[in-house]
Amino acid sequence: MDKKRVNDHFDMKPMYTCSRRGFLRWGVGMAVAGPWALSHALEAEIPARPIPAEHLANAKAAIAECRGYGPEVKESMKKCFDLLGGIGSLVKNKTVTVKVNFTGSPYETLFGRPPGETYLTHGATAIALASLLLEEGAKRVRFVECAYYRKSMEEVMEMVGWDVKSLLALGNVEGENTRNLGFGKKYSEIKVPEPGYLFHSFQLNHSYEDTDVLVSLAKLKNHTIAGITLSMKNLFGITPCSIYGDDAGTEDAIQARGSMHGGGRWGKEIALPGLKEKLSRDAGYVVPRVIVDLCAACPVHLAVIDGITSMSGGEGFWSRGIKPVTPGVLIAGLNPVSTDAVGLAVMGYPDPRAERGTAPFEQGDNHLLLAERAGLGTADLAKIDVRGLPIEKVRYPFQS
Repeated sequence: MDKKRVNDHFDMKPMYTCSRRGFLRWGVGMAVAGPWALSHALEAEIPARPIPAEHLANAKAAIAECRGYGPEVKESMKKCFDLLGGIGSLVKNKTVTVKVNFTGSPYETLFGRPPGETYLTHGATAIALASLLLEEGAKRVRFVECAYYRKSMEEVMEMVGWDVKSLLALGNVEGENTRNLGFGKKYSEIKVPEPGYLFHSFQLNHSYEDTDVLVSLAKLKNHTIAGITLSMKNLFGITPCSIYGDDAGTEDAIQARGSMHGGGRWGKEIALPGLKEKLSRDAGYVVPRVIVDLCAACPVHLAVIDGITSMSGGEGFWSRGIKPVTPGVLIAGLNPVSTDAVGLAVMGYPDPRAERGTAPFEQGDNHLLLAERAGLGTADLAKIDVRGLPIEKVRYPFQS
């Protein structure tokens, strides 16, 4: 990655805000024209990049059954890694950074279940992953998330019900709340390989630069805007509140990133460093492209998706129409685009390359399709090597 450290993150240009009339004109036009217009608009947006041979070679995903959060988690996860050919060559003597999902605040119990069983990363999957990474020779394992609390990562882990003592007892395991500078002295400017969609760079906590391997430990669930939030959407949370949050401009910032969703403090100047030019107010346009730009800037080397238990209908307790689900699977892969395509199919959606307006992408553009166009990997199931359990055997419809 082309990276450069920067110190003064307040030297930024304000985000563009379009007029209400302009936004409505754009939205109505797209609604009338439909997916055909979107396809042709995309062709004019960025030139399609060929998918590198490395990404095509890594277009494989493993599926293993897992029905609970006991010892079977590590067994099933190891089975996935073995089916992929092992992870030793990927992590040996490396610093491995694991991005978890601690979205929202406060952390709520849903359907009588702890948050790790519904919408957050479960502590058992974290312990299993850290144990396997260390057994395969990882030098250090660092768990990270931009948590909306002025607390250490270890304190946040305890808040969501993790067995932090057992996790740290593995040795060479640490955590960092990347909502601000954290333990770093400077923010890292990490560039988006051209041509990016909306950003040419991001300013991030040092953890996303001071690493050799990035793992996305995600939950198998829907997202109101993005349709699904798996290993790719999980990277949305690497952007620090101190720079991209609605209370940005201070190291004490803890508010969500409304501006990054095409919403937030509209009418005020919100400084978004690295933004190319105009930013639409349509969340269904903005969010998928931010996801792809982040995944291009900080490539995921290993994607692990917890589909043991989860929820459908949204990404958190604030979503409407949510319900508990029990797919009973773990999914892992070496390319996030291909892995998420398999995850989407497991969720009962037939076409990972569907355009906007087709489930689960009713509210926004398909970030898998955008990522494929950007050359980050293939979402074509016909080109993905699915190992272990076949999709047909584990398919669990998230949407009736």
